Amino acid sequence: MALKAVEKAIDNKQEVTIKPPNLQVATFKITGTAPYMQHRFSKKAEIMLKQQQGSTAQSKKKRAPRDFEKDYLEALYVSAEGWHGIPAAAFRKAMISACRLVNFTMTRAKLSVFILHDGIDEREGMPLVKITKGTPERNLAPVRLANGNVDIAVRPLWREWQATLRIRYDADQFTLEDVANLLERAGMQVGVGEGRPDSKDSAGIGYGTFTSVD
Repeated sequence: MALKAVEKAIDNKQEVTIKPPNLQVATFKITGTAPYMQHRFSKKAEIMLKQQQGSTAQSKKKRAPRDFEKDYLEALYVSAEGWHGIPAAAFRKAMISACRLVNFTMTRAKLSVFILHDGIDEREGMPLVKITKGTPERNLAPVRLANGNVDIAVRPLWREWQATLRIRYDADQFTLEDVANLLERAGMQVGVGEGRPDSKDSAGIGYGTFTSVD
């Protein structure tokens, strides 16, 4: 009778093969090695208005004078507390992109590296990393649009900038040294913002690179 009870207990025993997530958080202070240029998509309200107006929007030929100061302010990411920030996703994407340089699978990196945000954008709820040092200035530069026309882009530019990144990573995939080295590659070879080396539209203009000062 006792032997049958033991055999039943063994049959019902479940073997656990999935370990709990081993997530760790590392903090890095970074400083820009080149200017950082920002350009949030600020035309959403204008597009929504045109879509609401329908065909009547096409009949209006009169064009209001452009407000460059408004364009500049709309290109900024500002938290609910009033400080300027960089989208946290920009640093995460940079680290994931840098995995190509070390033959680490990018799809695994997407599940293994995360940036903890310092606040939320006041208009769209975008998670932001706070810019802890530096003041933006208004930058005007000619740009060529997709249709071939030339326009003036109005964007905030930080000549000097710093931030503190809190990176949550899967310690079963990366060591702390791995994270530090991957961040350094992301900073020096990928970059963030407009004109970065790894820009999807061009080879960049040398903006948005950074290094860890820890």
